[in-house]
Amino acid sequence: MRWFAKAAAAVAAVALLAGCSAGAGSSSGDTTLQWWVVNPSNQKAQDGLNKIITDFEAANPGIKVQLTARAVDAHKDALRTAIGTPAAPDIYQYWAGPGLGGELVKANASADLTDYYKQYNWDSRFADAALGPVKQYGGYNGVPFKLNGQALYYNKKLFAQAGITTPPTTLAELDADAQKLKDAGITPIEFGGTVNWHVMRLLDTFLEGNCGSATFDKLVTKKANWGTEQCVTKSFTELQKWSKNYFNPGFIGINNDESSALFYSGKAAMALEGDWFNASIASNNMKPEDVGIFPLSTGTGRLYGFEEAEYITKDSSHKDAAAKFVDYLTSSKVQQDNLGTFATQSVDKDVKSTATDSLTTSWNKVFTDAKGLYMNNDQNLSQTATTEYWRIQNLVATGGMDPSKAGTEFQKFLDSNG
Repeated sequence: MRWFAKAAAAVAAVALLAGCSAGAGSSSGDTTLQWWVVNPSNQKAQDGLNKIITDFEAANPGIKVQLTARAVDAHKDALRTAIGTPAAPDIYQYWAGPGLGGELVKANASADLTDYYKQYNWDSRFADAALGPVKQYGGYNGVPFKLNGQALYYNKKLFAQAGITTPPTTLAELDADAQKLKDAGITPIEFGGTVNWHVMRLLDTFLEGNCGSATFDKLVTKKANWGTEQCVTKSFTELQKWSKNYFNPGFIGINNDESSALFYSGKAAMALEGDWFNASIASNNMKPEDVGIFPLSTGTGRLYGFEEAEYITKDSSHKDAAAKFVDYLTSSKVQQDNLGTFATQSVDKDVKSTATDSLTTSWNKVFTDAKGLYMNNDQNLSQTATTEYWRIQNLVATGGMDPSKAGTEFQKFLDSNG
């Protein structure tokens, strides 16, 4: 793939960031594994990763793990630059959807881990829902690390102030409640527009709700036409309405962390976030009992979510050591010890939450009640298609494109780019 053929200077830059190349050893003779991850969402998660590495190294004195964490987009860019070169990591954390993890699988960048699945009996460790994403390409590409769901968090006091007594169950009710919040002088929902995937969550929600599960799945697999489905136009129209009337002012100029601060401080009533947000709420001095959660009001019953897996690069010269670390990382003990740190649910079918706080129990119900899964579109779509999807999304959200033209514009791109 052409984005593997980056300039030598770019590859060298990534090598410097990584500290050393995949398979490189330390001067002491230890095996040093390069592990690339997305920046932990909060200090608790960072501390959790550090402890996992420390404990693993103590039990395996011949193996060192060097962690490199980057922001979401920087992580994607670094991987696409480094994979297939000596600067690639041994292990990388990535989203398992066809447009991200699948993109690298199809490029023959990740190792098929079938032999390690047999060696460590991983097939028996993970829940079927967790295994599905890493088996979808015909082999065992990746090992499940965490399964996340996304829903709407809301400030109970602000809802009460606006006269909202029960969470909405349909998109129409959600719209009506947003208007009630606005009428009460409250910013209904916060988004950071400089990271395209943040606003995308709402557009994906509208597409699932307006088009229904079957048509949504056809759209993202090129089996339906974005330009002729009226539900697509309706979804972009609703996105423009929400961005104009219900988003925090100036959303397009701030990132997700800055917009989240509006929720923590009580300046926005809702946040469309994943279950990792539980820990962020606690670490930002917000009382969990003041916050509620309700599933996205699409009417389909499906959970909006995604899986992150740990992949071992095909060219790593330390695959056995990498597999040993991944086995430890996803072991029942480590999963149990860190349940609630990275996600409220474990990919290990034997690990169950014992937490009784309101946010965790709310998530348990959301996962239990879910009738299937639909993924974020930056995982469903290819990288180039995702970039165009975001371009159109942002034009519509900021008033630069008529929503009625958005679907046709995106379909034109898909038709001309295979």
